[in-house]
Amino acid sequence: MIIAIFLNPSNLKKMNKIKKIHYIIGLILLITISALNQRNETPPRFEFTSFTVVESIIPNGIGRSRIINSLEMRDHKEYTSIKSPGLKSRNKSDRQEIRANEYEETKLLNFFNVVGIRFQNIAANDALINDKVSTMLNDGWELVNIVAGVESVGSEDDKNGIYITRFYFKRNS
Repeated sequence: MIIAIFLNPSNLKKMNKIKKIHYIIGLILLITISALNQRNETPPRFEFTSFTVVESIIPNGIGRSRIINSLEMRDHKEYTSIKSPGLKSRNKSDRQEIRANEYEETKLLNFFNVVGIRFQNIAANDALINDKVSTMLNDGWELVNIVAGVESVGSEDDKNGIYITRFYFKRNS
């Protein structure tokens, strides 16, 4: 209604030059703001990746410690089944198809040697893990989460175990 009053030719003749310029600028601004508010924005799309650090706490240096990074993509839907009460179906995904055959394996040093804890090994592992994280960040990945866990029996005679740490990253795709 207000725009119709301003667009009436008899009203435009009555305005002086400065008012006409302000009117035109205001009209252009109004149209621009309306156009910007009506554009359809697609939500951002991300890609995710992770790598896992496995650090052995087996004495005498006989454990295996590694950084593992899969080079293969998987569609989780291909290996997912739906469970519900009353259904006795089971997931029949073939383990060979799920298993990743192409992955990076970076050797890490074990926490223990014959004498006990080897702090130089822990420092060396930290340097390698830090370099891996720095490389990921420099490649445009954003670190979004770190999850750590320990597997160990925990009894007095338990001499075996591993630390597992997962690093999760995302970036715009």
